[in-house]
Amino acid sequence: MRILVIIGGISKDSINKKLFELIKPLAPKDFEFDIYDISLLPFYSQDIESDFSESVLKFKEKIVACEGVLFITPEYNRSIPGVLKNAIDWCSRPYGAGLWNKKPSAVLGASMSTIGTFSAQADLRKILSSLGSLVMYQPEVYMNFSAYVDAKGEFFESTKKLYENFLRSFEEHILKSKSIYC
Repeated sequence: MRILVIIGGISKDSINKKLFELIKPLAPKDFEFDIYDISLLPFYSQDIESDFSESVLKFKEKIVACEGVLFITPEYNRSIPGVLKNAIDWCSRPYGAGLWNKKPSAVLGASMSTIGTFSAQADLRKILSSLGSLVMYQPEVYMNFSAYVDAKGEFFESTKKLYENFLRSFEEHILKSKSIYC
């Protein structure tokens, strides 16, 4: 089951990149992760939406080829980063040809805040839903990164179980979505 991972934070030391590395080994055995670096995408503009750059074409191909999309986002000013919104916009256009429609998705994120990425995740789910993505709404995980990892930067056992459950639920969500829409 090919899962495209889109990490909304593009800094090299992003804790959301670290979160992905920590959850990767906890995924169901049939998950095959593919990741795309959204910093490669140009700024979206209707002026260039019919003349896709190589990076946009490659991104769109990855979305078409995957069975589900896992978004892992930081929270910037109580919402999602602009670079993540830019990536979403590229694949929602041109009008009527959006790639998010009926594409299963799930949302995670981590920050150093006590409420994790609650607002960013809520905004991202709202955006994806409006584009027709089949968003998994439960379970939700809001992570204060420093509270869920030990001194070595590894998950506590209880945290591993939380993410194993999340990823199993995502697998079930994708299978259920396929049975309804395929």
